[in-house]
Amino acid sequence: MAADKKRGAQTARDMVISLAVIVLAAWVIYLFVPHDESKDPVKTVGYRVELASARRAAPYPVAAPRGLPDTWRATSVRYTADGPAGSVWHLGFITPDDEYAAVEQSDSKRPDRFVDDVTHGAGKTAKKQRIAGEEWTRWTGPKYDALVRTDKDGTSVTVVTGTAGFRKLGELAGALEIKRDEPRPRSSTASPSPGAPRG
Repeated sequence: MAADKKRGAQTARDMVISLAVIVLAAWVIYLFVPHDESKDPVKTVGYRVELASARRAAPYPVAAPRGLPDTWRATSVRYTADGPAGSVWHLGFITPDDEYAAVEQSDSKRPDRFVDDVTHGAGKTAKKQRIAGEEWTRWTGPKYDALVRTDKDGTSVTVVTGTAGFRKLGELAGALEIKRDEPRPRSSTASPSPGAPRG
């Protein structure tokens, strides 16, 4: 019985010593591993190449901001052709006051479903917001708000959404340049026909 008590005390003491060693080691690692707390944790991305590709490939004019200040930092970009929601363009930003804002476009046959998906459940309101001569509809939600506009030909929907609030979302919407580039023609090198005389 005494031996069992002694063994139990040694086990508890060994656990405490092991825990102390682990905590000390973690503290030493934290102390000596360099970490720059002034460094911006936001990872920015360039999107010029993806935008050019999307504007050639998409079946609708693709929207991207022109002339936004550098304090708007792009953090995500992608174009998906022929997915479940159609051909989808996404461009995400962190605003100057560290909120999220994104441009989302699709030629989905169910545009309201697309808006619901990219806004995480926002609902359409009766309120309109006029920006750069275009009328956008406000959607509000528990996670994101949004400004939504269906293109004139009705083939695509453009959504400016995020946590940034309608003033900043309007700033992003107002900076959008919406255009489509024609695909580049493939260069063909003419080869002489088999019967052609060689010079």
